[in-house]
Amino acid sequence: MPEILASTPIYQGRIFDVRVDDVRNGEDEYKREVVIHRGSAVIVPVFEDKTVAMVRQYRHAAGEYLLEIPAGSLDKGETSPEECAKRELEEEVGVVADHIEEIASFYVSPGFLTEKMFVYLATGLTETSQDLEIDEILEVERHSFPEAFELIRSGGIRDAKTMLGLILSGPRFGYTF
Repeated sequence: MPEILASTPIYQGRIFDVRVDDVRNGEDEYKREVVIHRGSAVIVPVFEDKTVAMVRQYRHAAGEYLLEIPAGSLDKGETSPEECAKRELEEEVGVVADHIEEIASFYVSPGFLTEKMFVYLATGLTETSQDLEIDEILEVERHSFPEAFELIRSGGIRDAKTMLGLILSGPRFGYTF
C-alpha cells in the first residue's frame, strides 16, 4: 500500500477542498492532487403512477441545462447521506417520501476525487413545496421509465448518476433498460 509522506491543503471551498499529497510507493515518490468532497445523495423519486420526477437544471460547469434525478452534496451538519437525500428531495422536487431505500453507492471519479454518491429510491411521495437555493435554476419533469430509458439512448439524459439510478430502479417496477 502506498504511504502518504505529506499532505498540503491548497484550497478550501464551500463544496470541496483540494490538497496535494506526497506519496511513496516502494522506491517511487510522486505527488497527487486530491479533491476532498463530503459525499452526496441522489434520489430516484417514483410516484404511484410509476413516473419518475427529474429536474432540468442549469449546470454551470457543463454550460447547459441537464435532465437529472435530484441530487445534492452533504451539508456540513448532516450526519448521513439519507438525511441529505430527504432534504434534497423536498428542496428540489417539493415532495417527501414515506419510504427511502439505498440501492447503490459508488465513487464518482476515484482517480482524484473522494466523493462517494449514495443512490436512493424514494416511494410513497407526498407533495409539499420546493425550497430552491439561489443558484438552483431548475424545472421538475415527470417521465415514465420507458421514456427515461429512451432519453438515455437518444442522448437526452447524459448525466451518469441519473443513468445509473434509473437503470437500477426500473426493474423494481417491471422496466429494464
